[in-house]
Amino acid sequence: MELVVATKNKKKLQEIKEILKGLDLKITSIADYSGSPRIIENGMTFKANAVKKAVKIARFSGKLTLGEDSGLCVDALGGAPGIYSSRFSGKDKSDLKNNLKLLRLLARMPLGKRMASYVCSVALADKSGIIGVQEGECSGLIGFQMKGKSGFGYDPLFIIPKYKKTFAQLGTRIKHKMSHRYRALVRIKPLLVAYLKATPGT
Repeated sequence: MELVVATKNKKKLQEIKEILKGLDLKITSIADYSGSPRIIENGMTFKANAVKKAVKIARFSGKLTLGEDSGLCVDALGGAPGIYSSRFSGKDKSDLKNNLKLLRLLARMPLGKRMASYVCSVALADKSGIIGVQEGECSGLIGFQMKGKSGFGYDPLFIIPKYKKTFAQLGTRIKHKMSHRYRALVRIKPLLVAYLKATPGT
């Protein structure tokens, strides 16, 4: 069976493929489909955006679809950047610019007050509509400088206290066993398995 992931982010797609490996699924993305509709992420929550992506692409493709929305919520910033994480630095956004803006905003904040959480919502849908939604969260601290080469987004700043290293330093082997995306996908996995069993040969 094919699972279409409603994203064009290659790094995010690769993470999802690695976390879901072992399932009898061919995982593709909307980048594999010409003419896929543009999705405006105007929901007020990660869940709303994930559901919108899943439903819209499932209707377009006629196939089982995974919608995902995730971001970083920093306590000292009232939960920002939150749903605006990927476009935090404005029109000419990039991971580097987003990270530098975050560092500027927290410049005088001591480590003990730099608490943050990565949050991920995943939604599963087919052409008939939504099947289920799950969320995962991972808590950490925002560092004072970017460290590490692995991952993407805010990974070079997101410190896991247990390891005293950023996600970007820890690498995918450890990250994919504890990240927000891992936790959300593990929770949605039983629905995926049930769907596969209910629709053999699709």
